[in-house]
Amino acid sequence: MSSTPPAQLHLAVALDGTGWHPASWREQAARPRDLFTAGYWADLVAEAERGLLDFVTFEDGLALQSSRYGEPDGRTDQVRGRLDAVLTASRVAPLTRHIGLVPTVTATHTEPFHISKAIATLDYVSTGRAGLRVQVSARPHEAAHFGRRAFPPITTAELQDPAGQERLTELFDEAADYIEVVRRLWDSWEDDAEIRDVATGRFIDRDKLHHIDFEGKHFSVKGPSITPRPPQGQPLVTALAHQAVPYRLVARQADVGYVTPHDADQARALVAEIRTAQESAGRADDPLHVFGDVVVFLDDERTAAEDRRARLDALAGEPYTSDARIFAGTPAQLADLLQEFAEAGLSGFRLRPAVAGHDLPGITRALVPELQRRGVFRTAYEAGTLRGLLGLARPANRYAATA
Repeated sequence: MSSTPPAQLHLAVALDGTGWHPASWREQAARPRDLFTAGYWADLVAEAERGLLDFVTFEDGLALQSSRYGEPDGRTDQVRGRLDAVLTASRVAPLTRHIGLVPTVTATHTEPFHISKAIATLDYVSTGRAGLRVQVSARPHEAAHFGRRAFPPITTAELQDPAGQERLTELFDEAADYIEVVRRLWDSWEDDAEIRDVATGRFIDRDKLHHIDFEGKHFSVKGPSITPRPPQGQPLVTALAHQAVPYRLVARQADVGYVTPHDADQARALVAEIRTAQESAGRADDPLHVFGDVVVFLDDERTAAEDRRARLDALAGEPYTSDARIFAGTPAQLADLLQEFAEAGLSGFRLRPAVAGHDLPGITRALVPELQRRGVFRTAYEAGTLRGLLGLARPANRYAATA
């Protein structure tokens, strides 16, 4: 009698500056002088691809990084400044062959038309490996960069009260419309809209370009896009969620949702909540991955990882805290944790390297071989697109005439 093979895990890595610990730039492996060069990011993504990871995400924002939630902090002892995530992903794309590239975009102050063609372009440049991570912004100083809207200051505590929840709901409803516009624009060209027939002089079939005519509370977008339908049809849409309001966004519009459980019971509860919201959104039959985010300090010995975390905390002048579970230990111990979380219903993980130059190689050269020995992670890339790596079919075009 054959036993059921263990479930295969999906792995992504979240890239942010020199790493997720605020003192990471002071580590020997960090390369802070290279942080704003294309080569730095190309090297990180090449390392992730060497480990056969499904995709990388690139963090981004509309203001300088801050240790305070809703306002700048004025600190000069931590990394400040970023390259644009979409442009970085596009620069790295031709240097890679298999790994997915998922830049972060802030829906609150950008236009879905611009982002739809940017991500469609990334999908072409990468031959079918593009996605995006959608986030919102309630911060007044970010709104001030654009001058179109004014947001009153809000604390994390105030986000939990009824007025804060109402404000949050408004932002995430806007993000849901934003994604809907982006998705419709990706479909606004049918797959065979381009004829390119030199003899007849016909380049496109105009009947296969469609107005999307989206009219909503936040956007009015006619379409069609100026960019033909992306190679994947629909690039990957992902979002990070911490509570009921963003869980609904994940359930309504995402292909992958990132959650931050701190133990297996919490992971089980979060997955159940998202599945219930998915059913309420009428998407019960649609594939939706739920990934757990984990910050990782990886070393050959647990004490070495814990000591490194303590040393970085001392350099930062305060203990590092995170929305996600912080793990400090060995690759085998991390593999145990990931398998425990997977049994609670998570289909994959987005790991946040505490120090990119140290912990990313720890993931690719130690954790991945450990997971492969356990038979729960791929030994070669099995698909040519990001959707393919995640077992997601290429969707039909919503505007194409059905037979």
